[in-house]
Amino acid sequence: MSKIGFVGLGIMGTPMAEHLIKAGHEVFLFSITSIPKSTIAAGGKACKSSKEVAQKGDIIFIMVPDTPHVAAALFDDNGVAAGLSKGKIVVDMSSISPIETKAFAKRIRALECEYLDAPVSGGQVGAVAASLTIMVGGKAKVFEKVKPLFELMGKNITLVGGNGDGQTAKVANQIIVALTIEAVGEALLFASKAGADPAKVRQALMGGFAASRILEVHGERMIQRTFKPGFRVELHQKDLNLALSAGRALGVALPNTAMAQELFNMCAAHGGREWDHSGMVRALEMMSNFEIGQKA
Repeated sequence: MSKIGFVGLGIMGTPMAEHLIKAGHEVFLFSITSIPKSTIAAGGKACKSSKEVAQKGDIIFIMVPDTPHVAAALFDDNGVAAGLSKGKIVVDMSSISPIETKAFAKRIRALECEYLDAPVSGGQVGAVAASLTIMVGGKAKVFEKVKPLFELMGKNITLVGGNGDGQTAKVANQIIVALTIEAVGEALLFASKAGADPAKVRQALMGGFAASRILEVHGERMIQRTFKPGFRVELHQKDLNLALSAGRALGVALPNTAMAQELFNMCAAHGGREWDHSGMVRALEMMSNFEIGQKA
């Protein structure tokens, strides 16, 4: 059994940490917010800082919202880096900047420790079910050492390449998801305005080449108007900001990503920051002055 540190006990981090605890590992916990009682009851051990977590754990996981939060968790005075000793492994499972990730990894390696970036896809449902997709960047030998722990939290686990490549894969994932949500929204809005039953159109499309998980799940949300709870618009905005800033740095044109971000921005401006990201369709509806399911 391993001694594990876990920093960040939000809606994703809590079930992920609990899977590690239930597997019999000794897990040391810290979170800016309070540590859930369920995690302590399961056997987790509360710490007073990220530094203390790093002092007590051999492998330290981080699961926080954004790049600045990871920087703070790692490098603040009482951060993870201050508690590391030679040979320990830091695993960042947050979704953050690939460029900053490479800089973070370099600083951790300078302390004679190892670093993996391992962002996830699957949301809270996947975290609870231990069915997350995990995209990893780092050394193969470090990945193999941590892989049994990843397998307690996810199902589809891939070493993509070196440090930063896991985060690059996650950004690519979020581009595809955003653009597919937009496509599904356009299609269902078009069908509805043309007078067809959007539910029947979705049913028909699910049997053809247009079938997708997003058409299945988010298409249903669009038809049923169930935009809460879910993966929040504000989180997808953050991920597309990562894509667009990295695209500018690389000189890569991402015109449709920029368009999807503008639609998310419109949603947020009309009270939709907390909506599920399928709520992007509301921006299309506002521009068309028509809602899916409305009588044509």
